[in-house]
Amino acid sequence: MSEVAPKSAFRTLPLDDVHRRSGAEMSEHDGWALPEDYGDVAAEYAAVRSGAGLIDLSARGRIVVGGSEAVMFLNGLITNDIKTLAQNSWMPAAFPNVQGRLLAAVRVINRGDDFLIDTESATLQTVLKLLERFAHAGDFRVAEVTNETAMLSVQGKEAETVVRATLGDPAAEVGRQKAVAAKLSNDSGVTVIRATHTAEDGFDLFVDASAAQLLWDGLLKAGATPVGSRALEILRVEAGIPRYGIDMDETNVVTEANLDDAVSFTKGCYVGQEIIARIKYRGHVAKKLTGLVLERESTPERGAKIFSSDDKEIGRVTSAVFSLSLKRTVALGFVKYDYLMPGTQVKVAAVRQRPAQAKSPLTNASSSVPAHVAELPFLRGSWYSNSNG
Repeated sequence: MSEVAPKSAFRTLPLDDVHRRSGAEMSEHDGWALPEDYGDVAAEYAAVRSGAGLIDLSARGRIVVGGSEAVMFLNGLITNDIKTLAQNSWMPAAFPNVQGRLLAAVRVINRGDDFLIDTESATLQTVLKLLERFAHAGDFRVAEVTNETAMLSVQGKEAETVVRATLGDPAAEVGRQKAVAAKLSNDSGVTVIRATHTAEDGFDLFVDASAAQLLWDGLLKAGATPVGSRALEILRVEAGIPRYGIDMDETNVVTEANLDDAVSFTKGCYVGQEIIARIKYRGHVAKKLTGLVLERESTPERGAKIFSSDDKEIGRVTSAVFSLSLKRTVALGFVKYDYLMPGTQVKVAAVRQRPAQAKSPLTNASSSVPAHVAELPFLRGSWYSNSNG
């Protein structure tokens, strides 16, 4: 993250001017100028935990694929079984390499006439290149639509109420793993899926960029509160949701990153399938992403080492935040399999070394903070208590 330079230096969201007029502090993430906050991070966080927050996720990448051979080509590239994906449904999936390691995590939405693929901005170009390799191999069409579309997310206990007031009953009542088509007052189409980024109930809304402000204004009028990336980061970590390039990357086997629901173990062959299946049926991953609760005030840096109670190095921290609900620091990190039991006592390195002191940028167990392994998510919000879906 860095302070935002003049607008022209970075890619801008369709609602960039709207965010700036709303007083958002902007900063750069993955080449995009994004709203960090709208003046009160705690209030934005509280809006999601007790009401409805509105988050602009348009910097995520969006690709439309179609053609009579789309299912065949996609099924050979991703971990989930696209053949089972009914119209007006969506599924999580991953693109692995031949070693079963993670290249991208995606969501695939079957809209009937085509498939909409949503992925993080950090993995957009990777996914696009993987798909475009097959664009001339048959009836398989690929088009990036990130710039032409926007993605807004309503998250919180009252998200359903806000979506109902803005887009009507069918959109508000969409089930989990389902998608519906709604319309705005100007007849612009909105693809709606039910999904969480925060452990609260939530809806992701895909719309043409030209209609993004109409949708944004309608959601605000219905009671949603704008939420920036600072509050979202706290909510994300509390929900135990990993980000590519931060909590997971191409060094991780897909199932190390808690993406088991993105993998079909019954479908046919796909890139990396042999490795992923062998790990499941012949043993287990060597390490896995898990939660850590620090037992005194300290926020470890990304990459901080994790040690067992007897000072063996057993993992590393990937993300850490101060939880506004738990009033303590929580972290995500990879931990060796034998130490994954919730409640296991560990230590987290807390002090940065000077570069000349060692090859490792972070200290050993002698300057560490006690912590314990915790099951994810740290908070089980309305996503877990609501019966929809």
